[in-house]
Amino acid sequence: MIKVSQTSLPGVLKIIRPVFQDHRGIYTEEYNEQEYYDAGIKIKWVSQTCSLSEKDVLRGLHGDPKTWKLITCLCGEIYFVVLNYDPSSPSYGKWESFILTPQNGLQILVPPMCANGHLILSQTALFSYSQSEYYTDGKNQFSVRWNDPRFNIIWPIENPILSARDSGTKKSL
Repeated sequence: MIKVSQTSLPGVLKIIRPVFQDHRGIYTEEYNEQEYYDAGIKIKWVSQTCSLSEKDVLRGLHGDPKTWKLITCLCGEIYFVVLNYDPSSPSYGKWESFILTPQNGLQILVPPMCANGHLILSQTALFSYSQSEYYTDGKNQFSVRWNDPRFNIIWPIENPILSARDSGTKKSL
């Protein structure tokens, strides 16, 4: 049975899935609709996406006004950040970070108007997320520079590997 708890950010939930581990490795159920519904998470997922990245790659921070995301690390270790980017929220500009691994069974539910980004801590990592809306090539998305001084996000790296979009050298959509 999953365990769900609130974080310091409105709408952002920590979900801990049971993980069975033995000499062969680990086994866990990534998603069970009934368990999530019973826990009050009644979001319909329409898309499942993943990215495989190498150590020191930082992806994000991105978000949009409509999409819920359920974040999971399937392999490796990820430093994951959620930033409240809703100017109408009393929590605007506040952020929280999490370490995600397959072994800790931690998932993060990210609501609309929150930007999220992740840094790969292990040699490689597989980042997976379910989305409540279909991806539209970045249309309707907002981007926040990973080291934007307005938010003082603490990352465990000084010079991450970034895309042109995330480095600020390419205009965000």
